[in-house]
Amino acid sequence: MKLVAYLAAAFVIVVWSVTFASTRALLLDFSAFEILIVRFVMAWAALWSVECLGRRGGAGTSRPAVCSEWLFVGMGFTGIAAYQFLENCAIYYTNASNVAILVSFVPIATAVIARIVLKDRSLSIPLVVGSLIAICGVAVVSVGSTIELRVSPLGDLMALLAMLSWGFYSILVDIANAHGVAPITAMRKSFAWSLVIMAPFALWGATECGAHSLDGVFGVTLASAENATRFSSIGNWANFAFLGLVASAASFAMWNFACKAIGMVKATIGLYFTPIVGVAFAVMFLGEPLTISGILGGALILIGVFIAK
Repeated sequence: MKLVAYLAAAFVIVVWSVTFASTRALLLDFSAFEILIVRFVMAWAALWSVECLGRRGGAGTSRPAVCSEWLFVGMGFTGIAAYQFLENCAIYYTNASNVAILVSFVPIATAVIARIVLKDRSLSIPLVVGSLIAICGVAVVSVGSTIELRVSPLGDLMALLAMLSWGFYSILVDIANAHGVAPITAMRKSFAWSLVIMAPFALWGATECGAHSLDGVFGVTLASAENATRFSSIGNWANFAFLGLVASAASFAMWNFACKAIGMVKATIGLYFTPIVGVAFAVMFLGEPLTISGILGGALILIGVFIAK
């Protein structure tokens, strides 16, 4: 079971490492908020379909108590709506290097929050030391050969809040797993609540005021002619399918399973591999050169993860 969990975590890390390409392609026709809405609707529909097929096939599905619904509200807000939106917006207002570095503090933040909220004992000196080394590796990979770090208050704050949101989301995932909630059930409910939370912002984004807020990030287009054009693109649907079905529905459910099997903090440490996978993807599929900073940063990440595990 642990081997399967490690393989699931590895799959999720690879998928999440390359989502930037699909998101970047969709941003040519859609706002960041519109991408999230379509992505989460597809994820919810996919998980709902899987649950329905499971019931017809006689497979049991967990039925959490009504009082635990607030748990799914929290998961939908922190790990799905808030984290995804804040991280996407942060890139608009600060360097990608700043975002990558700030978000890479997630394992430490998760361990600290788990220690305070759950009395978890995962926080240790090796974890902190290894994480700091890995964060240095992330910084080296992200910055590359040019020193481009600068303070951008709004963007950096968004990246910091995104990091904290994922830390709290991880705690809620751990609680859901402890209560025996099936990963598919937990994520189906979480995606549903994320859409409920985002609905007022979507209505606002369709207004003139909302459409121009945060440089158009909230914009929602209702023009039938424009929607017919952009939604008729096979390329757009392919990217939405990847983001909604693979990167959201499948990956989030698999991540919950991995957290339950190998431990929340251990699974989160694996996120340090994201820059390495991103560099490998860029070299193999985008034709980008492998730089000294990429090699050095990757080595630091590997050393850090080995110490922190």
